[in-house]
Amino acid sequence: MKKYFIAGILVWAPMAVTVWVITWGLGLLDGVFGSVMQAIITIFPSEFSASLQHFRNLPAVGIVIVIAVIMFTGLLAISFAGQWWMKVWDKLVNRIPVVRSIYSSVQQVSSTLFSGSGQAFSKALLIRYPHADSWAIAFQTGIPAKEVSTKLGEDYVNVFLPTTPNPTSGFFMIVPRAQTIALDMSVEEALKHIVSMGSVPPNSQTGLNAIQSPKHL
Repeated sequence: MKKYFIAGILVWAPMAVTVWVITWGLGLLDGVFGSVMQAIITIFPSEFSASLQHFRNLPAVGIVIVIAVIMFTGLLAISFAGQWWMKVWDKLVNRIPVVRSIYSSVQQVSSTLFSGSGQAFSKALLIRYPHADSWAIAFQTGIPAKEVSTKLGEDYVNVFLPTTPNPTSGFFMIVPRAQTIALDMSVEEALKHIVSMGSVPPNSQTGLNAIQSPKHL
């Protein structure tokens, strides 16, 4: 009975988490569309509000429209005219005192994370954390700024240390390269190892294979 119960959990748990993540992402897209539609409904006269509200309540229409807008924006952004408009938009936004700081920071982070030429998560490393007698898996994200490197005077690297089991939060640290150990495992394997709190080793087969032998019970 115990073996069958664990087998059922191993089948349903990944599926349930996958469905939850997809549902959360689709809900986020639909929420963006809902906020825009609510602003439009507020602006337009009352005779159009009922029609717009009915359109807003159509199932999945917000998700389809947001995805279509993102795809269309990407298509325009890679064109010659789109690149010109993006430069004009950047200049306009960078003239706003508070907005330019947030916009430029998010823009640089997005370009680093989503572009293939970026240095984000280039390799998995072992670093000493939280004290000299323990080690943690971190990801190299680049090299320190020129001013930082000049003042430190040694060879340092930028690393991101994710938390467990939620890797979306963590710590940004600058550590000496000599005190890091490069790992042969890929970034994806290291991330799985961190999320599983070390229970899933790299290059291992998990799932139902883990319960095929009675010694695991």
